[in-house]
Parts: sequence; structure tokens; C-alpha cells
Amino acid sequence: ALALGGGLLLAAWRWLRGSARAAAGPGASMRGKTVIITGANSGLGRAAAAELLRMRARVIMGCRDRARAERAASEIRAEVGEGAEGGGGELVVRELDLASLRSVRAFCHRVLQEEPRLDVLINNAGIFQCPYMKTEDGFEMQFGVNHLGHFLLTNLLLGLLKNSAPSRIVVVSSKLYKYGEINFEDLNSEISYNKSFCYSRSKLANILFARELARRLEGTGVTINSLHPGIVRTNLGRYVNIPLLAKPLFNLVSWAFFKTPLEGAQTSIYLASSPDVEGVSGKYFGDCKEEELLPKAMDDLVARKLWDISEVMVGLLK
Repeated sequence: ALALGGGLLLAAWRWLRGSARAAAGPGASMRGKTVIITGANSGLGRAAAAELLRMRARVIMGCRDRARAERAASEIRAEVGEGAEGGGGELVVRELDLASLRSVRAFCHRVLQEEPRLDVLINNAGIFQCPYMKTEDGFEMQFGVNHLGHFLLTNLLLGLLKNSAPSRIVVVSSKLYKYGEINFEDLNSEISYNKSFCYSRSKLANILFARELARRLEGTGVTINSLHPGIVRTNLGRYVNIPLLAKPLFNLVSWAFFKTPLEGAQTSIYLASSPDVEGVSGKYFGDCKEEELLPKAMDDLVARKLWDISEVMVGLLK
């Protein structure tokens, strides 16, 4: 009886949450705007791609697995309706592996060759608490994908973003940044590796990167803001081991209390499209509201040093 009653209460709570989100109504039109979303074949990125397509944007899905991305794109087109493209929206798949600087450069080269404008860049893709492994270029995977890959991507596309101004950059970080530290003596985790700490460090690096880039972009018409999506039911946690006996309870709890990908993507969509944040830059958001950061995420000296080292690591400076 307790289990049944609890289940009914949880179901009612989920329904109320869904109703509240639906009551927010559709977002602003993105007709005529081009948006790049990294990691758009699943989770938050897929949800954002579908919503921005509904808003009539031209959405470029930058994904590592082209076959999976094409399947996701077909599903999104079916969900949104074929009329979306005729009404101004378009969905395009492009291969992008953020664990390969060569792939990042190839992706950006194609974008610069084919796209006359870029209005929004959403740095969404990420890897979470994986075992120790390295990218193609020898970087620790979480730092390499979550920070360095997006660092290079953003820098290579800055010229197009500036030419398309007013334009926006959206960086998906995490509340777990609070548990990270930028250790310049071991950025690549050659001395020690803790998968949880390294994820948090990469998310702190995201926020520091956004803060420093906001300073550099003052007066250009390009804004950049970071965000945390909350706890969301996605495949980001595929490397997290949950005991077999605990999985039913975990699934119930995640269904009841974790956000759906669409709910988690709301702040990304808001920062990409809302007139409320036109001209706002260098801020940190959660649930579509500005939030305060810990002092370590506002340390401008650390942010500038991280920027300088990242430039060398990705080959922008020799």
C-alpha cells in the first residue's frame, strides 16, 4: 500500500511538473537563424535541437557518430513535422568528434565554407566520469572533450559569430563545478586521476572559459553565458555503475525526481533564443535564471591563465 501510494504521489508530481513546463508556451521565432549544437543526437542536445527546429531555426547537429545522428535527425523531423522545414526550419547533420582536434578543425572548415552566418553556438556535448582514457591528441578524455574540444571549436568559429552579430554562445556546464579545482601542475591527470574530480574540473573550466571569453568579446555583439541543466535523465551517466539490485529503485527515483531531457534543455533554449538575455554576457544560469557562482569560478587570473595554456594545448599558439 505504501509503495502504491508513493508511486501515485510521484506520478502526480511528475504530471504537475510536465503541466507547468507546457504552460510556459512556445519560444520566440528563430526563423532565419543558424544554430550549431554539439552532441545533438541524444539527451539535452537532441531536445534542444527539436525545440529550436520548431522555432524555425536552421540547426546543425555536430555529432561524433554520424549514423546515430542521422537516425536522431529523422526522428526529430517526424516529431516536429515535415512542415517545419517548409516553414523555415532545417536540420543538418555534420560529423564532429570533440576528442579529435583534427575532427574539430575539419568541422569548422566545412562550416566556414558552407555557412554564410552563425547566430548561436551551443557547446552541449560532454562525457561524464569515464575510466581513465585519452583523446586522439593525448589529453585526458573529460578535460579534452568537455573543455579543450569546445575551446578550439569556439575559437575557430568566432570570426563567423562576430560577422553574424548579434550572436550568442551557450556553454553547458554543471553544478558539480563546485567540487573541481584547476590544478595547473596536472591538467592532463598524468600524476593522478579521479573520474569525479576530473569531471568537476572540466565543468569549472567551462565556466572560466565563458567568463574570460565574455571579457574578450566586449563590444563585438557576441555574448556568451554558461549554465547548469540540473539533474537530467540522459545517457551521460553510462559509465556510472549501479548495483543490479539497486537499479529498480534508482529507475523509480530518476523517473520521479530527475528532469526529462526537454526540461533540462530549457535553459539552453532560453539562452539561445530569448530576447530577455539579449546583450547579457559572462553570466551563469540555472532554470532560466541568473545564479551566483563560487569565488573560484570568478577568478579572472585563473581564467586568463587557463585560456593561455589552452591555446597552446590545442595548437592555436605555438
